[in-house]
Amino acid sequence: MQPVKWLVEFVDVRLGLKDLYDRELRGYLLPRNVNVWYTLGAVLMALFTLQIITGILLLMFYVPDSEKAFASIQYIMNDVPFGWLFRMLHAIGANVIMIALLMHMLSVLFMASYKGRREFTWLTGFIILNLTMGLCLTGYLLPWSQLSFWATTVATDAAGAIPVVGDYLVEFLRGAPTVGNQTLGRFFALHVVGMPLVLLGLMGAHLFCVKRRGISSPPFGPDYRASEELPFFEHEKHPNGIPFFPNYFVKDAAVICFFMAFMLAIIFYAPGMFFPESAFQKADPFVTPQHIKPEWYFLWAYQALKIFPSEIIGLGVQVVFMTFLALLPFIDRGAERRPAKRPLFVTCYVLGILLFVAISIWGHYS
Repeated sequence: MQPVKWLVEFVDVRLGLKDLYDRELRGYLLPRNVNVWYTLGAVLMALFTLQIITGILLLMFYVPDSEKAFASIQYIMNDVPFGWLFRMLHAIGANVIMIALLMHMLSVLFMASYKGRREFTWLTGFIILNLTMGLCLTGYLLPWSQLSFWATTVATDAAGAIPVVGDYLVEFLRGAPTVGNQTLGRFFALHVVGMPLVLLGLMGAHLFCVKRRGISSPPFGPDYRASEELPFFEHEKHPNGIPFFPNYFVKDAAVICFFMAFMLAIIFYAPGMFFPESAFQKADPFVTPQHIKPEWYFLWAYQALKIFPSEIIGLGVQVVFMTFLALLPFIDRGAERRPAKRPLFVTCYVLGILLFVAISIWGHYS
């Protein structure tokens, strides 16, 4: 017996890997009309894995101290072999993750995939979206540049608009009355340990919900039938579907490669897309740069605070909107999922996207 074959048989007898492969990969069937939007979950897993790998590599050289943080980033970019690549993959990868997350969320909304008793799946995914934005915010301060310092100052100032506890909350977030070394230490701990641990747990819970409840069928085509909600738990099966491996795995891999190529194209051909000039200047608490703006995915929230006569109203509107999104599966209880049969929802969906884009552009140029 060949050594490789012997090793495979040795492991399989003890762990039953062939049975696992037949049941979970080749035997796991997806809807026959499953589309490319369903690959975004795999894309996000690949991107988050890349973030963990590049984050560990950056940790080897980064110094979380207000006097040394900026210099350590410069050392990584200029002196560490391929350090510039790891840093850019990590920084630009965060933006690509937000793009993929928003696309994933919008596709789930459009196809009403949160229906069919998938409330827990939606809630865990929604919390992952918000936690990822928190990770981006905490990581934003770590380079200790003018952009990161003053953007963090503006972001934490917003909490001061909350009545009664606002000032205490601002000081709690910063660890001091102003953004400084204690803020950097807190954000570093949250970004490197606290939030990633919670995120990994949520991702595990999300995948469990997806796997346990079953993949929802795309609400398109003449063969689509709405599944009946039974008074007991039932895994949604697709007996006439296609195997996950290798049929859909190939599509997953292709879209992952597309996103990786997209990210590398930005790094090599447009590295300044997400880095204004103030991102390359060391933080100076005594010099306020002009036109400090948050990242593009926070622009809508930034502009909303400026639209309303007081910040507390702007914060209140944002809280109401995000709460509505979180509870949407409990509000939209109808069985119909086909977009053509839901004209009111599709109209609100399109108007919502246009409003998000318009407010974001307004925030960028205001």
